[in-house]
Amino acid sequence: MKTAISLPDDLFRRAETTAKKRRISRSALYAQAIADFLARSDSESVTERLNAVYSQTPAQVEALLMRTQLRLLKNVEW
Repeated sequence: MKTAISLPDDLFRRAETTAKKRRISRSALYAQAIADFLARSDSESVTERLNAVYSQTPAQVEALLMRTQLRLLKNVEW
């Protein structure tokens, strides 16, 4: 699908330089950028929905599991 877009001059020059460095067409660069943006947007949407679901009910962790996790975390070198 062909489309026309307007870009600020600096952004256009940076895109041109990047496409040349990667040895891909300008169209391929723009298509990849849009695909990456949409993938991140979808991922953020899923995270937002999960946060909404889990924020409605407080999380409950069994006492034994919580103690075990805390004990194991003390042994981890950060």
